[in-house]
Amino acid sequence: MKYRHEWKFRIHYADMLILRHRLLAVAKHDIHATEGKYMVRSLYFDDVSDKALRDKINGVSVREKFRIRYYDNNQEVIHLEKKSKVKDLCLKEQAPLTKGQAGDIAEGKFDWMKESSHPLVLELFRKICLGLRPKIIVDYTREPYVFPAGNVRVTIDYNIRTGLSCRDFLDPSCITLPSGDTPMILEVKWDEYLPDIIRDAVRLKNCRPGAFSKYAACRIYG
Repeated sequence: MKYRHEWKFRIHYADMLILRHRLLAVAKHDIHATEGKYMVRSLYFDDVSDKALRDKINGVSVREKFRIRYYDNNQEVIHLEKKSKVKDLCLKEQAPLTKGQAGDIAEGKFDWMKESSHPLVLELFRKICLGLRPKIIVDYTREPYVFPAGNVRVTIDYNIRTGLSCRDFLDPSCITLPSGDTPMILEVKWDEYLPDIIRDAVRLKNCRPGAFSKYAACRIYG
């Protein structure tokens, strides 16, 4: 495991059209995308004092967050993820979960976790014992592009929505709401270097990297 560089940009619909054209000329869609996109559903965790949310809003340079995630309503592949940030560097750790395990966590049933053989599940269990809990569902559509040199991954995220009950995490028909006036988000991740061909492809006039959190945006309702 190693930290990766990460840029985030707030973009508009016209920007997305430009980026699609440029990226398709130099990169490829992620092999898991269907017609160039997939749906993402995540269940984020926070504690009673909203530490993860406050750290993000306050721009704390070293922070972490836990989430459970699956794609395109495929509940055969679900992962617990821990994302750590150190300034502009990020690290993602994963552990597989069964549908039953993910459902138990969403419903607040945690006892089974202390018997897990996976270090990340045990770490989450320890933090649950200290007050961490499932907080909110975040849904969005993602268009992913990959470029082999530099292990580059470029994504365009939009239609960001939130569910109001964590228990609905595995219910594909649960009601979700738009997370306010949320922009489209361009994310660029890479390892040691970002090739010029990708740097040029994602360059937009009057658009600079900045901070954005889908989790924070979806906390608009509480």
